[in-house]
Amino acid sequence: AKKTPGPEYLEPKAISGDHGLMLEERGAYGVIASITPSTNPVATVINNSITMLSAGNTVVFGFHPNAKNCCIKMVSILNDAIISVGGPGNLINTIENPSMEASTELMRHEDVKLVCVTGGPGVVKVAFSCGKKVIAAGPGNPPVVIDETADLDKAAKDVVNGASFDNNIMCIAEKECIILNPVFDKVREKMKQHGAFELKGEEITKVMKVVFDSNGQLIRKWCGKDAKVILKEIGIHVSDEIKLIIAEVDRNHPFVEEEMLMPILPLVRASNIDEAIDIAIVAEHGYFHTAMMHSHSIENLHKMASRINTTIFVKNGPSFSGLGFNGEGHTTLTIAGPTGEGCTTPKSFTRERRCVLIDYFRIV
Repeated sequence: AKKTPGPEYLEPKAISGDHGLMLEERGAYGVIASITPSTNPVATVINNSITMLSAGNTVVFGFHPNAKNCCIKMVSILNDAIISVGGPGNLINTIENPSMEASTELMRHEDVKLVCVTGGPGVVKVAFSCGKKVIAAGPGNPPVVIDETADLDKAAKDVVNGASFDNNIMCIAEKECIILNPVFDKVREKMKQHGAFELKGEEITKVMKVVFDSNGQLIRKWCGKDAKVILKEIGIHVSDEIKLIIAEVDRNHPFVEEEMLMPILPLVRASNIDEAIDIAIVAEHGYFHTAMMHSHSIENLHKMASRINTTIFVKNGPSFSGLGFNGEGHTTLTIAGPTGEGCTTPKSFTRERRCVLIDYFRIV
């Protein structure tokens, strides 16, 4: 709530000259349909409500059914807050019984002028079929690269903290870690010192059988669960200090390929920086979402930033710093990579309006 930009983000622009005055301002779309995920659901409602209302719009939410109750409660809290300071009622609305069918009907409604989708590829595809302006935040599978020049203890701590934050449910969280071979073992040991538990040998296979079904599909009920809860399923009991599961695997392992959304972080060896970046690019799947790198080499940082071309690129910090937490910049929970708006602000939910007055209102 404190890091989300408000109406102050919308600045008018005026140009005067021999032929008069030109004024550009940002205008509201009207009613926005906002489809939100089961991951970080309440935070997305707070963030989107502030940015969309700051831009002069109203919003009707289509929540994920699994997050219905907490999101409806949040809408009530926000509307009460608006009324308490003299604002009108029901600026924020929601579908009482959310479903994919109800969300589709909402997005296609004639009074909805803009569709904003924060979710998986299925609902994004439906949004694009509605024939309206779409702001879409798609999936992510953010890689983090650690090279031999990094502060290894800080890098290990940052990666553990970032990958375990909210049990890795955040789309920007570290989902796979590629480490250069000369420092791989040191980083792995330091991660264990900062709250990671390492799976070895058959333990990796056992955890895979817990979180993947027989068809190789991720079992969603494990998303967002504590590391100790997942480990308990294979007979390993750990203290509450363990907040992340790590495992050394190859670059093609399902832990690397899938957006796990749980505190399981695969570690992959790379022989040099170019190979590490290649692995990161493939693992990111071209979503252009988020990536991290720990390095004191300007050349390596520049090389990865330019090649991976993600919306958010965090250097020498945990992933959540990319959203302004212990880092600079505003917060957004709708990171619109597919449609190009990037880290959304009130400006994202406005139309540019230009007014031109000929031969008048020039002061000199």
